[in-house]
Amino acid sequence: MKMTDLKQRLRRDRPMTTVTLRMPEDVIEDLKRIAPLLGYSGYQPLIRAYIGQGLRADLERLDEAPIARLIEKLKDQGVSEETLTKALADLSA
Repeated sequence: MKMTDLKQRLRRDRPMTTVTLRMPEDVIEDLKRIAPLLGYSGYQPLIRAYIGQGLRADLERLDEAPIARLIEKLKDQGVSEETLTKALADLSA
């Protein structure tokens, strides 16, 4: 993850939205039990932390994907977006 993205993610005043998520009751009870043991004020911040960790790991993995790195290097060498788009389309065909 880029440093600017990370700084943005760490801001506490980011806008929030409400999400409804159905989960088994026993999972919620376990989250409520371990949240304070891990230093969280409640189970919802713990859920957000778990989601954030997984999301950051996946974003990092996808950002570092070989094809994405190759495309960026080709762009750096002056290969046009049109040429790259056509080549990627040819791979999919």
